[in-house]
Amino acid sequence: MTDRPALIPLLLVPVLILAALPLVGSVPTWITLTAAGLAMGMIIFIIASGLTLIFGLMDVLNFGHGVFIALGAFVAVSVLGLMPDWVNADNLPRNLMALGLAMVAAMVVAGAVGFLFERVIVRRVYGQHLKQILITMGGMVVGEELIKVIWGAQQIALPLPAALRGALVLGDAAIEKYRVLAMVVGLLVFASMMLVLNRTKLGLLIRAGVQDREMVESLGYRIRQLFIGVFVAGSALAGLGGVMWGLYQQNVIPQMGAQVNVLIFIVIIIGGLGSTGGCFLGALLVGLLANYTGFLVPKVALFSNILLMGAILLWRPQGLFPVTSR
Repeated sequence: MTDRPALIPLLLVPVLILAALPLVGSVPTWITLTAAGLAMGMIIFIIASGLTLIFGLMDVLNFGHGVFIALGAFVAVSVLGLMPDWVNADNLPRNLMALGLAMVAAMVVAGAVGFLFERVIVRRVYGQHLKQILITMGGMVVGEELIKVIWGAQQIALPLPAALRGALVLGDAAIEKYRVLAMVVGLLVFASMMLVLNRTKLGLLIRAGVQDREMVESLGYRIRQLFIGVFVAGSALAGLGGVMWGLYQQNVIPQMGAQVNVLIFIVIIIGGLGSTGGCFLGALLVGLLANYTGFLVPKVALFSNILLMGAILLWRPQGLFPVTSR
């Protein structure tokens, strides 16, 4: 029998969207704000998905996640800078090809650095949450300084490719082209994660390894290699999120990862620590609420995510979809 209380959180997004319509008043404006909110939520999910994966499967609180976000964005700046003809051409296939190469490069570099991060820093503090927080925050500070050494400390522009600038006009409503791309990428990332986590035994093996490593290893599985693989995948997703966020802001700075770290943790707390579906839902709620309040009550938009988190935790102290093994 379906657990009805567990399905209630799924209604929050459509309820929020419908509740905003009479408040906004204008249907075209409501459509524009809703599309913008969903796109923002998808980008936030991509950024947070790597951290959710690492915590959900490895029980590691990685406060250095922001360095992989910034690294991915700066790698994209370098890669796109090598292809000005493809980026500036008003040709969607060429633009998408350039962006695809930048995303792949960002994920590869972030994943490789994540491999080193796990071996040098995280490996020593498995199962020790306080030490994980302190040592990974230190790792992020060092990573930001290394980014400054390579790319400089100044803000660098990351403009959208030519064919992704502007908006699609639907009647009186306008939806930015890049936001459509962001929604597609976000859905692909979410679908891929859910497929891998629910249709393979990887998630089960990692969780079992966290609880009883000796038992899993006695069955012939090498938990250390699985842990490394999960950490690399989470770091690569952070790199992809950095590309998407940098293009959303259209500029990058070395501290950009640290700036969104608080937002990331708000999202995964709302969703339920370690829950991929909860992270996705929480990110959509944060993105939608930020856009609606930004239009209706701009001053409230500055802390709307805090208000949302407080309301959700009063209702469900463990988040929308708590992981029962926590």
